[in-house]
Amino acid sequence: MEKPNDINGHAVSQCSVSIRKVPSKDEPTTCKAKFASFFKRNLMVILTVSGVLVGVGLGMMVRNMKLTRAQMTYFAFPGEMLLRMLKMIILPLVVCSLISGAASLDTRSLGKLGGIAVSYFLVTTLIASAIGVALAFIIKPGVGAGALNTNNLGLETVSTNKETTDSFLDLARNLFPANLVAAAFRSYATDYKMVAVGNITNGTLVYQKVYLQHEAFNDRTRALVPVGTETEGMNILGLVLFAMVFGVALRKLGAEGEELIRSFNAFNEATMVLVSWIMWYVPVGIMFLVGSKIVEMEDVVLLVTSLGKYIFASILGHVIHGGIVLPLIYFAVTRNNPFIFLSGLITPFTTAFATCSSSATLPSMIKCVEENNGVDKRISRFILPIGATVNMDGAAIFQCIAAVFIAQLNNTELNAGQIFTILVTATASSVGAAGIPAGGIITIAIILEAIGLPTNDLSLMLAVDWIVDRTTTVVNVEGDALGAGILHHINEQEMKKQKHQQQGEEELAEVRVEAVANLQAEEETSPLVMQQNQGVDVSLSTPEDKAAMESAL
Repeated sequence: MEKPNDINGHAVSQCSVSIRKVPSKDEPTTCKAKFASFFKRNLMVILTVSGVLVGVGLGMMVRNMKLTRAQMTYFAFPGEMLLRMLKMIILPLVVCSLISGAASLDTRSLGKLGGIAVSYFLVTTLIASAIGVALAFIIKPGVGAGALNTNNLGLETVSTNKETTDSFLDLARNLFPANLVAAAFRSYATDYKMVAVGNITNGTLVYQKVYLQHEAFNDRTRALVPVGTETEGMNILGLVLFAMVFGVALRKLGAEGEELIRSFNAFNEATMVLVSWIMWYVPVGIMFLVGSKIVEMEDVVLLVTSLGKYIFASILGHVIHGGIVLPLIYFAVTRNNPFIFLSGLITPFTTAFATCSSSATLPSMIKCVEENNGVDKRISRFILPIGATVNMDGAAIFQCIAAVFIAQLNNTELNAGQIFTILVTATASSVGAAGIPAGGIITIAIILEAIGLPTNDLSLMLAVDWIVDRTTTVVNVEGDALGAGILHHINEQEMKKQKHQQQGEEELAEVRVEAVANLQAEEETSPLVMQQNQGVDVSLSTPEDKAAMESAL
């Protein structure tokens, strides 16, 4: 791990700052030495990309061996270990980095940066949703595929009876977990329970919910009512909010909270050391993750031929948003080349492509953003955990395309109100989407319920999710990284502006001190001021002041 330097108030690695200097004797001069130096600097990137390529070749070879389910599990074990290590580090990394980040920024800076971050997340997600809807209407992936159903592909049906209102209420409930310890491994989710609501006497039913059913054997009406349950999975949203508020509270304590802040900072630095160790296992884990996915594929040709237009529309949307829209936003704000910034993030992008998890990519993203791109630690460790939770641009694109695809599949014409509902619902519900593989399928169900479409065809999305989810996650983490870069630039500009203001105030203060003598002289020549300031002792003036007064008089 390279020793960081402190430049402009933030930590960067020694290799990330390009300073023009006179070549020394130790610098490589021959082509061989330069190649060796380049290989050493970019060893992690080369190994990670090689892991993906070797994984593809390994998967194609092992695929022909017709492995059993048990043998596939054994083959995927090294990749599973990588995912477990990355998920293990998420909880301490998110909590400690957010607490230390919120505590290191004053309340005004925190509020301003937080407001800019939320605006950036909302705007980019809304643009992503609009791109998804536009591409779905241009490419029309569901037109002509009305005969396609889950039976053609041998897929299991995905059943969901969750209503849109309950989904958004669950999002609010998860923001405030009742038990912080349980939030580390469980989330709140609404389920439905069948209860009796009354007798039937006149042969009519009182429909309390759409899930109302009637049992003839006891002549009782029974209805599905929402009940609270706990589901497996970290409540990252609640932990993020608690860590931010707790960091602000520690800063408000002043000197009393400094010891605890230093403890969290030390914990955070130790976590980053663990991340640097885990990074050396990433190429091996990625190789088996990609290889195992290729081995598990069943009939790829049938999926691609039947759902090829949907896959193409989704990936094209990700290319447009990630390759054009997000870089343009970064360039418009910073006036810097976005692709130079992104070139330092090849390792986390490769990790995102292999793991399909924004949360699992978070450790490597924080490490590379700070070391390769020189982003202030206070900014990166504050904004990246939030972005990994609430900023899902790639997910919004494929969710909107999926919603329009299912509408076209069912020969349903969408009106302007339903299109607007898709845009708003996809933008809002992507905040609560889990940063895990296939986490966006549940969100598609929310969108379908909001516009009144059946959820029977969700299994089609799940069948190709392993393909689309890879580019989805890459776009998600790219949006987080560019957001951190934009906030870092804005923070630097604010610091420069404050520095200039302070220098101006110091110059003004010097001018005032030099002008005191002349002001006193003018006051003494004024009869009005003389009557009010007769008690002023002028004898204490220095010889220079006296000379100045004489010259003024």
